[in-house]
Amino acid sequence: MKFKIYLEYAGANYSGWQKQPKESAVKTVQGTLMKAIDTVFRKNKGVNKFIDLQGSGRTDAGVHAIEQVAHLDCETMLGPEILKMKINDELPGDINILEIEKARPDFHARHTAKSRQYLYVISKRRTAFEKRYVWWVKDKLDVKKMKDASKLFPGMHDFKAFSDKSPDDKSTKCLVESLEVTEDANKIYIRIKASHFLWKMVRRIVGALVEVGRGKMKSEEISDLLNIGINHRSKKGVAEFTAPPSGLFLEKIIY
Repeated sequence: MKFKIYLEYAGANYSGWQKQPKESAVKTVQGTLMKAIDTVFRKNKGVNKFIDLQGSGRTDAGVHAIEQVAHLDCETMLGPEILKMKINDELPGDINILEIEKARPDFHARHTAKSRQYLYVISKRRTAFEKRYVWWVKDKLDVKKMKDASKLFPGMHDFKAFSDKSPDDKSTKCLVESLEVTEDANKIYIRIKASHFLWKMVRRIVGALVEVGRGKMKSEEISDLLNIGINHRSKKGVAEFTAPPSGLFLEKIIY
């Protein structure tokens, strides 16, 4: 039987989504969720059997999820609502299952997904309560310049300059469907939707946009990065502008 799981988590206490070989030394969201499911199933061993759990994609250490999606392969007599309640009872307070529903046998949380959407939150002021969930940029940012620069990203581009090399990335080309910069009195929001994302890609895009807002980078330089794939000054891309993980949220998976 296959289930589709919608969940949220605060990633500050975790070394990302993906389970690690030494899970006892490194705590991950996937590993914690698998442990909770295993605990529920072990209480009714003859009826339940855990097979596999896969997420829609990896989130880095410290990154949060408003809505991550995973699929669970298992053998169980428990219905979706009972399963949700029992697993939540075993989870720590910073991970919460929002919903569980039955899925088609061919559903795969990662491979079936059409696109992903991330939200990055920048705080305009020092905050006593939200430090783990925003990036406080002390400099005053020119949001209009950031909005203008954001228009360069939608479309198919080579994002080599905006990522770290990962063995899982067969190509550095991604289709960005939309990138929007908005603001209110206290925060700046950067929302980006794409077919998929490379390692650290969103945080590097945000970092570059912040540099534009600070007046330390021009839109033309972003065009160069998208066209030639490397930073013509440092030859290292925009690694030095990587935004911290605290303000990044996996917002939605589109199927």
